[in-house]
Amino acid sequence: MKEYRLTDWLPTTKKEVELRGWEELDIILFSGDAYVDHPSFGAAVIGRILEAEGLRVAIVPQPNWRDDLRDFKKLGRPRLFFGISAGCMDSMVNKYTANKRLRSDDAYTPDGRPDMRPEYPSIVYTQILKRLYPDVPVVLGGIEASMRRLTHYDYWQDRLRPSILVDSGADLLIYGMGEKPIVELVRQMEQAGGNAPLPTDIPQTAYLTTDVMPDEQDIRLHSHEECLKEKKKQAANFRHIEEESNKYCACRIVQQTGSATVVVNPPYPPLTEAELDHSFDLPYTRLPHPKYKGKRIPAYDMIKFSVNIHRGCFGGCAFCTISAHQGKFIVSRSKESILREVKAIMELPDFKGYLSDLGGPSANMYRMGGKNVELCRKCKRPSCIHPKVCPNLSTDHRPLLDIYRAVDALPGIKKSFIGSGVRYDLLLHSSPDADTNRSTREYTRELITRHVSGRLKVAPEHTSDRVLDIMRKPSFRQFQEFKQLFDRINREENLHQQLIPYFISSHPGCKEEDMAELAVITKQLDFHLEQVQDFTPTPMTVSTEAWYTGYHPYTLAPVFSAKTQREKLAQRQFFFWYKPEERRNIINELRRLGRQDLIDKLYGKRR
Repeated sequence: MKEYRLTDWLPTTKKEVELRGWEELDIILFSGDAYVDHPSFGAAVIGRILEAEGLRVAIVPQPNWRDDLRDFKKLGRPRLFFGISAGCMDSMVNKYTANKRLRSDDAYTPDGRPDMRPEYPSIVYTQILKRLYPDVPVVLGGIEASMRRLTHYDYWQDRLRPSILVDSGADLLIYGMGEKPIVELVRQMEQAGGNAPLPTDIPQTAYLTTDVMPDEQDIRLHSHEECLKEKKKQAANFRHIEEESNKYCACRIVQQTGSATVVVNPPYPPLTEAELDHSFDLPYTRLPHPKYKGKRIPAYDMIKFSVNIHRGCFGGCAFCTISAHQGKFIVSRSKESILREVKAIMELPDFKGYLSDLGGPSANMYRMGGKNVELCRKCKRPSCIHPKVCPNLSTDHRPLLDIYRAVDALPGIKKSFIGSGVRYDLLLHSSPDADTNRSTREYTRELITRHVSGRLKVAPEHTSDRVLDIMRKPSFRQFQEFKQLFDRINREENLHQQLIPYFISSHPGCKEEDMAELAVITKQLDFHLEQVQDFTPTPMTVSTEAWYTGYHPYTLAPVFSAKTQREKLAQRQFFFWYKPEERRNIINELRRLGRQDLIDKLYGKRR
């Protein structure tokens, strides 16, 4: 086991800065999360990336914003800028349930304490720093800023809000995965020197200006004020935002907001394998900072024995923010980098030989992409697999099988589990290439027989094909087909494993009768559902825009959504048809809907 010193972490206090012999800091990062020095925690990644560039970087995790602001003052003024991330999740998703109730814990805080970050830390932290150090630039990053870079619907305040640049007063916003833009920002600032204004030409950044030079290639969105007056214009805007997030060669987006304009530069092309390896191979301790000794950080416990093997997701699910943040193009790590990380995990003091996950945003997209990249460069589809698998997409599972086998062959690895969500539509897809199909069958069997910890979690999300089409998910028939395959392999191998499906209620397009039919179908399949949730509108998803505006962003056709508490509870109760306490309410609701047939199917004709 490796012995670490305090200086093996990025400094978090004045004393730790002095231990390194530094008299000045170049950059100070503020994070809404606890500081875990691990590649799954964004502030640690950005800190290590900047450190690798030779910069003196410190992190202030979860500063106290309610006292005399000593946490914001203790490290003084950085030479270049302050960087702010609200954390690994949008702060409002982190703090509130789908019913807008305060959560009782926070997975990214020591001992799960729920009161260690404000609502909208990106805004709160920026405003404090701007009061204390008005002349020091503030750069926003992380999921909260990324998803709020333009006019967006905020479910918790039930209103349309402008770009977080407007509300926070930050000088620059980096969206998506920030390694390349943050390095380019530093490079340009060092070249300009002195008090030069921040650069505005860096890809994957957004800024607020009153002096924008129009370009005929720009995409001009409806202004924030127009969207406030007419919801259909907000829906129409979102199609452009999503398409430009998922293109190889995107356009600049501009949106008038009051007297200023928000400018969103196009994203960088996807990272290369070497660039992604560099990010993951930095000298992380993979441990929480020693200041948390004796305290448990739940999110760290979940991922400390897991390995992220790729970035990006081409699923394009309508309710998911992954492609808006990471992009739809898969960037995979090299086998050598993955094995190095596995060996580092094996050195951790409480590792017992079991990896909890070898995955990513989706478990089985490693090294998948377009066979003809030139076709991908022209494509603006948000999903490569909906409404059907793109014929240009390689679905070869052999590289992933090679990773699994190389990891499992390491002395000291007893078992590697797959905890990320598996796309079963990829496992059922028939390719024109016989070798690809053979690899898919081989992968499916190996996954089920060697990498399932008793329960395999998959996400059909609904049973209604009409609702699933709005979600950009495959037909429920594919789930049923996969379940038959899963059950057959279990019988053949004498295994007793469960398939655990995830479902969502109150998604746009879903009505009570759709949920009642879901209850009947899951009863017929002998599922007593556990993994369920109400749809929560989060910034920058197709589903959220449809929910708020009442229009589908791609067709501008009206879409029904359950919005009131009564409507949402009426849908949710059908998940639990098997609970005696729900039976009377469900029967009464189905009678109101005139669906005696569904009552009979759920509870029989004699009651």
